[in-house]
Amino acid sequence: MEISKRDWKLYREKIPVWQENYMSCLIEEYITLLSAEDKKASNKFWGLEKKINTDRRHPGVILNMSKSEAIYNIIRLIRLGVITYDDLADFSEDLQMSVKLILDR
Repeated sequence: MEISKRDWKLYREKIPVWQENYMSCLIEEYITLLSAEDKKASNKFWGLEKKINTDRRHPGVILNMSKSEAIYNIIRLIRLGVITYDDLADFSEDLQMSVKLILDR
């Protein structure tokens, strides 16, 4: 599926914002993990290291920015809870319908 030039431009503008928001949520999770008073420092440290290593590969943190993958990336971000369908309000109806059609399968 090919996206329009306008949608591609908008996608490139929104991805950093979406990722920044997602990473802010991750930081809150890290703070909670590190604030646990019932765990030893070493458990917190290694737990954080494991979580960061997992999170660094998540699409909410890093994505392949190719035009041909844009719609599929949007779908992945919705399925993973990084964004919602409402975050697509500024995109064309064609893109929104394509995403909705795939998500409804």
